[in-house]
Amino acid sequence: MKTDEPAESAEKTPSRYRIEALAKGLDVLRLFDESVTALKLREISDRTGIPMPTAFRVVATLEEGGYLERLPDGSIRPGVAVLLLGSAALRGSSLVQLSEQPLRHLAEQSGETVNLGVLVGDQVLYLARLRNSDLVTANIQVGSTLPAAYTSMGKLLLAYLSDAELKAVLANHDFSRDAGPNAAGSLDVLRERLAAIREQGYSLQDQEVAAGLRSVSVPVFGRNAAKPAAAINIAVSTQRHDLASLRGPILQRLRATAEDIAADAERLAAIEGEKARLGTDDPRLAELSAEGEAIARRLVPKTAAESVLADEALADATS
Repeated sequence: MKTDEPAESAEKTPSRYRIEALAKGLDVLRLFDESVTALKLREISDRTGIPMPTAFRVVATLEEGGYLERLPDGSIRPGVAVLLLGSAALRGSSLVQLSEQPLRHLAEQSGETVNLGVLVGDQVLYLARLRNSDLVTANIQVGSTLPAAYTSMGKLLLAYLSDAELKAVLANHDFSRDAGPNAAGSLDVLRERLAAIREQGYSLQDQEVAAGLRSVSVPVFGRNAAKPAAAINIAVSTQRHDLASLRGPILQRLRATAEDIAADAERLAAIEGEKARLGTDDPRLAELSAEGEAIARRLVPKTAAESVLADEALADATS
């Protein structure tokens, strides 16, 4: 026990560059998530350990910058500036940039809602979303999360975890929580579904998130060919598509899109690797740079109508 104490103390030692006022502001912002959308000042003080007078000043500063806003009942919630900041971060993600045009084409071809997501703990984080206005679903947008155990993207990404990793990730998941009528009710049931997903290479969600919704998802592989970097899916209404249609043309289009994204990512990574190995005066540098720029230009939206995915989600969130 004694040998562990110095290490723990060392880990808690603040950086000499730490700005306490900024750290307190970030602590306040981190209080808010999918389940905590608004708090009173006293709650903020209690949860962060920041004294009330200091908490008041921190909140007032964040409120002035638009990062927090006050509701009529005095509650405090994240402001639009937080959405803008998150949107900018997601917009800068290379994965989102590589996926943007292929996902737009997929949405146009299928006429359905298209999503890109990654696994964060026991949740799926939505990095991109092109929504069909006919789809009746929860208020999901870029930056939203849903329980991985119930979504097609989440189950697909969970399927590539080892059993030990799966246990750790889902250690705090409550299988009795509200979900769709076909959601897995236990870890054992989920394990059976994940085994089938791993074997077939795609994941179906049939009214597990909510009644009336279905989706099909496939992996997007990066440098690690054994574990997906992300997943993409097409979400549909049960009134328009049965499971057979999801396994047919929709799945074929989805797989083709995932392969396009992976191919672009692989080639861009290869270009950067080759450039790093060459000398600064090597004539091949110009050729490789030109090839990389050509791929980037092809992926960049060409019209105002093809604005960034994160901006669409921001508009949805603030409208």
